[in-house]
Amino acid sequence: MYVLVVGAGKVGWNLTRELIQRGNEVTVVEHDPGRYATVEEELEHSAQYGDGSELWVLERAGIERADMVIAVTGDDEDNILICQVAREKYGVERVIARCNNPRNLQHFELLGIKPAVSATDLILRLIEHEVPRYGLLHLLDLPQERLEIIEVEVARGSPADGAPIRDLGLPDGSLAISILRDGTGFVPLADSVVQPGDEVLVVLDMGLEDKVSDRFKAPEGGAAAA
Repeated sequence: MYVLVVGAGKVGWNLTRELIQRGNEVTVVEHDPGRYATVEEELEHSAQYGDGSELWVLERAGIERADMVIAVTGDDEDNILICQVAREKYGVERVIARCNNPRNLQHFELLGIKPAVSATDLILRLIEHEVPRYGLLHLLDLPQERLEIIEVEVARGSPADGAPIRDLGLPDGSLAISILRDGTGFVPLADSVVQPGDEVLVVLDMGLEDKVSDRFKAPEGGAAAA
């Protein structure tokens, strides 16, 4: 496919290199003269100089035939604008935007710029995975489909402790899809028994998170501590 990358910082440069190595045709646009000169030495004709927020620069880079546009500049407003123009003016169906400030993620979502990738948000999720709070971790949100995937840890003494999958008592609109145990994962059967310390992946309708997580929590007061 033909991919147009706007922004040749470390992210854009490495991304362009990897996409080319995987057999794609790629053009990366960079507005800083010094940065452009450095990138152009390696990427040659795959690099173009100019401000990616200007239409004539995007057209010169071939946005009209792009299968995907990726905006990874250091400015969130530019990334939003580039993706909006790509989708609405040139009909590019697949756009990806870099979100530098996670506080701006809601603006990307409100304007329909999806997916928007925030390195800060990704690192925070990794931290949550390593040090989970309340035994629950969001793995994936699919707002358009109104679905999410969460990972919950089975507490000793919880309703799920020792229960087969068919008897977990999960609410309608939720489904246990995987169990992680001792460093490996497997897709459970109806009679697979859940054990304390297991990490269960559940796909669910949005809004059911509390009802699902309650099935995996220890009783209040620490009665199950023994």
